[in-house]
Amino acid sequence: MSVDQQISEYYDKLLKRNAGEPEFHQAVSEVLDSLKIVLGKDPHYADYGLVDRLCEPERQIIFRVPWTDDEGQIQVNRGFRVQFNSALGPYKGGLRFHPSVNLGIIKFLGFEQIFKNSLTGLPIGGGKGGSDFDPKGKSDREVMRFCQSFMTELHRHIGEYRDVPAGDIGVGAREVGYLFGQYRRLSNQHESGVLTGKGLSWGGSLVRTEATGYGLVYLTQEMLKTHNESLDGAKVIVSGSGNVATYAAQKVQQFGGTVVAMSDSSGYITTPNGVDLELLRDIKENRRERIHVYAEECDGVEFVERGNIWEVPADVALPCATQNELDGDSAKLLADNGVRYVAEGANMPCTPEAIHFFQDSKINFAPGKAANAGGVATSALEMQQNASRDSWSFDYTDERLHAIMSNIFKNVEKTAKEYDREGDYVAGANIAGFKKVADAMLAQGVI
Repeated sequence: MSVDQQISEYYDKLLKRNAGEPEFHQAVSEVLDSLKIVLGKDPHYADYGLVDRLCEPERQIIFRVPWTDDEGQIQVNRGFRVQFNSALGPYKGGLRFHPSVNLGIIKFLGFEQIFKNSLTGLPIGGGKGGSDFDPKGKSDREVMRFCQSFMTELHRHIGEYRDVPAGDIGVGAREVGYLFGQYRRLSNQHESGVLTGKGLSWGGSLVRTEATGYGLVYLTQEMLKTHNESLDGAKVIVSGSGNVATYAAQKVQQFGGTVVAMSDSSGYITTPNGVDLELLRDIKENRRERIHVYAEECDGVEFVERGNIWEVPADVALPCATQNELDGDSAKLLADNGVRYVAEGANMPCTPEAIHFFQDSKINFAPGKAANAGGVATSALEMQQNASRDSWSFDYTDERLHAIMSNIFKNVEKTAKEYDREGDYVAGANIAGFKKVADAMLAQGVI
């Protein structure tokens, strides 16, 4: 049987076993496409049902989350934790609270997390979790009651040597605090390594808040260096205005670039002179307002309601909002407006059509499993600090993050060359991430 036939059989089987989960199908399809190269050169990776096992989570947990709102009404949400692969270490991956969350979304995120965590070089496996609960518009007390109910079930399945969740969309410092408080109450111990993204006074790590955005920019800078360019003087689009986008924008400006546009779900702002990050953070984090308020309070800024941020002329694009936000038509817009580098800050923000267009057009493209690995890398550094009862300085932790992201890019670039796909960072990331996990799985037998 040819390699193409093998991969086609794997994928057909996966579609039948996981019906109605398009995001999961998309994530697996991208990886399987890269594995054709690997299985052709190293056919032993097809032994012992390895690919089948890799695509099947070790454990999927779905549970009811009842909670009481401020009117005394009982609300019921659904909670998830998918523990996908622990060959390299304890499951590691965030919790997402958003109305769009379902099992397929969590499986796609968990599958991506396997390879992302592998690329960091740190001993962590892949997992993900969350709920269809929406924190927006909820009071602090409602969020607390939900988090306590969620953790009442989740605590049975996690631990610092078993599964270590963190934050994601909808789960910030407030939610992590409530979750950890309930875990501590139920376990009767201060097991600080059980969650990452904690407050600095109770086991958190410096740089963790900034890590995904900073790491994205560190890797983007490495990608530009291969063409003897840098972010200094570059015009950069950053979609989103949450944690990842905000700190990516900050690091871009520290490197001498200009962030010319940012967005949220209501539209985007054009910022030809760069972004006032203190004002943006005040509006989004403290006042919890929409991004149009920034345009109202800052001279020279235009707000475009429901517009397409990718129509803004720039050199670099950093999609940092959500999955499949940048489609094929938007990719063509970027190319027409001068963008030559794209790096994913969110999980799978570019559709397959967009990625194929970037590759065909020779636009340098760094996939999320490499480019946004800084968050989980620094989470693992937080775990190290918790295990040693230590606390590192901001500069030291940032240096570690910078080194990890630099090494990720070099590994991805080297792997792409080894498999005759020079410049194809999608293939490089998929293959490098896969091989480390696959070698561990083969060494540990059929389990």
